[in-house]
Amino acid sequence: MDSRHEPVNEEAEEQSSSPQPETALTSQSSLVEEEAPSTPVSDHPTDNNAVALETPAEHEDVYAEEVGAGDHHDTADEVVESPHAPDTGVKRGDLIEGTILKTTPTEVTVEIGATVEGVINSRELERLTTSTIQTLQEGAKVLVFVVAAAGPDGRPVLSISRALEESDWREAEEYFQSKALYEGRVSGYNKGGLIVRFGRLRGFVPASQISPERRTRATGENPEERWGGMVSETIMVKVVEIKRARNRLILSEVAATRESRDEKKRRLLEELKVGERRKGKVTSVADFGAFVDIGGADGLVHLTEISWKHLTHPSELLAVGQEVEVEVISVDPSSRRIGLSIRRTERDPWAEVQSQYVVGQLIQATITKLTKFGAFARLVDHPEIEGLIHISELSEHRVRHPREVVSKGDVLTLRIVKIDHDQRRLGLSLKKVDSPEYLDLDWKMADSNLK
Repeated sequence: MDSRHEPVNEEAEEQSSSPQPETALTSQSSLVEEEAPSTPVSDHPTDNNAVALETPAEHEDVYAEEVGAGDHHDTADEVVESPHAPDTGVKRGDLIEGTILKTTPTEVTVEIGATVEGVINSRELERLTTSTIQTLQEGAKVLVFVVAAAGPDGRPVLSISRALEESDWREAEEYFQSKALYEGRVSGYNKGGLIVRFGRLRGFVPASQISPERRTRATGENPEERWGGMVSETIMVKVVEIKRARNRLILSEVAATRESRDEKKRRLLEELKVGERRKGKVTSVADFGAFVDIGGADGLVHLTEISWKHLTHPSELLAVGQEVEVEVISVDPSSRRIGLSIRRTERDPWAEVQSQYVVGQLIQATITKLTKFGAFARLVDHPEIEGLIHISELSEHRVRHPREVVSKGDVLTLRIVKIDHDQRRLGLSLKKVDSPEYLDLDWKMADSNLK
């Protein structure tokens, strides 16, 4: 992963204004256009938070053309080569590191070979910033681009600004070939997306290639409202298209985010240990559970691992964006899956069941659910614990369905008839509340409560 320094041309920052004709000293400014429609393309199929921008994807080519990655060098910049000049061993388009031999107010002489001297003329010097010119001292090394192998006086004509731009184009090609991630900053925008500096070049990130997270913030009636607040923000992108002939450098945050997340997940899978606890944020909620980001990778908290309480849906306790503490309960590098638990970070209510309750004890409970085989009831004193009243324990008489005896929401006195700590099951009975079988136990419990 690489990061870039600020561009050499420090005086040419992007402006939030209508585009002006480019000149030698202003061609580094980006475009900030009027509003145009845009349609985002999300790489996250469950992302429901992305703002619906209004730009058709087919218009992104137009917006890319409006940006223009580098300077436009018109015919006035070109030098007619002398047909009678000797062969200097260099040719137009060469990128050479030379040594400055001499400087004057109108030109700089650079040695670019054992016996070859080139010249940086006054037109080129006008392009450079004051800070760059101050570095042009005799004996200093300088990277130059050969504009012409031989000018009117037979010497090669050189350019520093085009050398820097050419160097950036070549580096962009390397990023494209290697598929490496590039860390830059948002330096401007137009109606179709964001502009990111790549040295002296301007890379364009179409709206469809901006990350879903950033697009959620892209609200407003015009480009300035949508994108203006993102200027100067750090952004990770990949080079996805280079067309020198059309002066295009297209970048994608979506591709970079996906790859960066994959790499983070790979490292996380290697270092995670079962039993460790981490802070995370809920990223999505489904019927079967919730996904939690624990630092670059999502793990699944199954519905049964969300709470000690009985839940019918994760949304009863969790919401997207909520911060939670989780415990790692499984790690499978081969399938790239991580199992998490929220309830295991909390007090286990069954520890108190074991110490506070005994078979035969009377308790208060609320009916929570009716089924064909019985009714579930939640303990009033410990609502995390639910017990089952089997249909055979509802009445001395034959019961076809629990609704004949109880209703959801009823608060009843019930007797504990079974405690299974291993299976975490509690058996309750309504018909045995007044059973003589437990008369002695009831007297003992009542007596102990009085004391």
